[in-house]
Order: sequence, then structure tokens, then C-alpha cells
Amino acid sequence: MSSHPSETSAAHAAPSLRRPIIGIYTVLLGVNLAVWAWALMLFRTQPVLLGTAFLAYGFGLRHAVDADHIAAIDNVTRKLMQEGKRPVSVGFFFALGHSSVVLLAAAAIAGTAKALASQMDLAKSIGGVVGTLVSALFLFAIAAMNFFILLAVWRTFQAVRRGAAFQEQDFDLLLNSRGLLARFFRPLFRLITKGWHMFPLGFLFGLGFDTATEVALLGISATEAAKGLSIWSIMVFPALFTAGMSLIDTTDGVLMLGAYNWAFVKPMRKLYYNLTITLVSVVVAVAIGGIEALGLIGDQLGLGGWFWDGIGALNDNFGSLGFIIIGIFIAAWIVSLVIYRYQGFDEIDVAAGQR
Repeated sequence: MSSHPSETSAAHAAPSLRRPIIGIYTVLLGVNLAVWAWALMLFRTQPVLLGTAFLAYGFGLRHAVDADHIAAIDNVTRKLMQEGKRPVSVGFFFALGHSSVVLLAAAAIAGTAKALASQMDLAKSIGGVVGTLVSALFLFAIAAMNFFILLAVWRTFQAVRRGAAFQEQDFDLLLNSRGLLARFFRPLFRLITKGWHMFPLGFLFGLGFDTATEVALLGISATEAAKGLSIWSIMVFPALFTAGMSLIDTTDGVLMLGAYNWAFVKPMRKLYYNLTITLVSVVVAVAIGGIEALGLIGDQLGLGGWFWDGIGALNDNFGSLGFIIIGIFIAAWIVSLVIYRYQGFDEIDVAAGQR
């Protein structure tokens, strides 16, 4: 039985990708370990600040599954693959460009906060309520938008399972509708011809500061600066944010590359990958947004009892929120992989629709 031509080309492409993938993950893991070593060296005797460090890292992980990140990485990876390229660094350079804005802004805000520390008490009390409210509402808005995309992807997935033709053009249009900034900057995607070109695009995305995680991270920097923490110690928080976001964004790009590489033979994998990543985005946004919103309600109304005490503990224990985000990621991918293999989705013969 002869191999499908696309399957043969995909097999030949895989060994050439192994070295750059190993190289980029060696750098990523080295940076993550170095930043955590920095954090542990600074906060090993300060459990509260160590918990704050976990939260900053969790913010980076969660931020990487925002709709705009997924859409930008998806669009560029698909475009470059259609041009015959196999980019492994799309997500990596996008994250570096995006996080550079956060690093610069966090440094500026930390410096300003130290200069105005005596006037920070009122700002912190008001900013805590407003910041949490904006954060929760934004997360719920992201979840709602992605939920409708998820339903559409699910309907396409089910239709293909029943034998309907897979209209790739229609599906790509659906994926392109994810994310407000991704839609706004879509014309710039045509200018990107190499992975490193994603750095300036990521920087432009970062200038928007439209995500709750970025706002919250800057709030952490300002609060800790007002407490007298040094700039050197404060910058570990945006560094952890950058490390976490870069790890997930890079992984998203590599998985997207693999998904589209597989899609030459098995379009079902492309459907299933996008179904999983969109579901993760919805679940994480609802989980974190819900914890924030309930914590704000409980604090403002002075509610008590085991439920409200538990919510308060989650909001107070920053490290736990970071672990929740990491746990959701790991659980989602393990469960999705098991389901994919158990259901035998790889064996479904997907017919391609014609235009």
C-alpha cells in the first residue's frame, strides 16, 4: 500500500524541525529556570511574595491563551505554511514582542510608584476595586466571544464526523474572527514572511493593554513598589509573566505547526486542535474571572461562610490561582489527547469541500 504524497512530505519535514524545536525549548526552559531561581533567591523567606510570583507566572500562562494570541499565531503559521515554510518560532517572537511592552511599563510604573509611595494608599483602595471589576468583566467578555466560536467549531467538527465535506476556507474565516486586536491588525499579517517578524507585531498587540492580566501585573508592580521593594525585586514579576507567556505561546505555535502539518493528511486533527485550544481559553477565562468577581462581591458585601471564605482564600492566596491555571492547561491537554485517541478520530476520512 503506497503512502499518500502529503503524508510522505510531512514525514520528511519532521526530522528537519526536530533540531530548531529542541533548540528553542532549550532556551525557553533555561530562561524559565533562571527566572524562577531569581525569584526563589529573592523571596525564599517571604512566602507572600513567593505566592505573588506564582500569580505573575500564572498570569503569563493565562494571557497566552487569549483569543488575540491564538488568532495571530494561527494566522501567521497558516500563511507561512501555505508559502512552503515550516516556522517554529512564530509564537516565541510574538511573546517576546508582546512582553517587552509589559516589562517596560512595569519598570516605569514601579519607579513612579516608589516616588509617590506616600500617596498610594487611596489609589490602591480604589484601584483594587476598579482593577478587579475590569479584570473580571474583560475575562467574561473574552469567554463569551470564544464560546460562540467554540460552538461553531464544534458544529463543524460534528458535521465532519457525520461525513460532511470539510470546507477549509469557511473554517479559516471562522478562526480569523477570534480576537479584537487580531481582526484589527490582520492586514499586517501579509507583511510577515519569517518567524522573527512576529516581534514587532507582538509589540503592537502589547501597546493595547486591553487584557486584564497585564493590568493586574502592573498593579502588582505598583503595590510592591509602594511597600518599599527594590526595582530589582519588582522586575522579577514581569520577568515571570514573560517566561510563562513565552512558554505557552511558543508551544501554541509549535502545536499549530504540527496541526497544520497533519492537516495535509488529516484535517480532523486541525479541527480537533482548534476545538481544544478554544475550549481551554473559555474555561480558563471563566474560572479566573469567576474567582475574581466572586471575591469582589464577597469583600464588598462582607459575606461569610465556607463558600465565601474559600473564594476569599483563593483570591488572597496568589500562588493557588497560578497553580489552578497550570492545572487547567495540563488536564485539558491530557484529557483531549485521550479522547482523540479513544474515539479514533484519526481514522475518520474527511472529505474536502470544493469551491
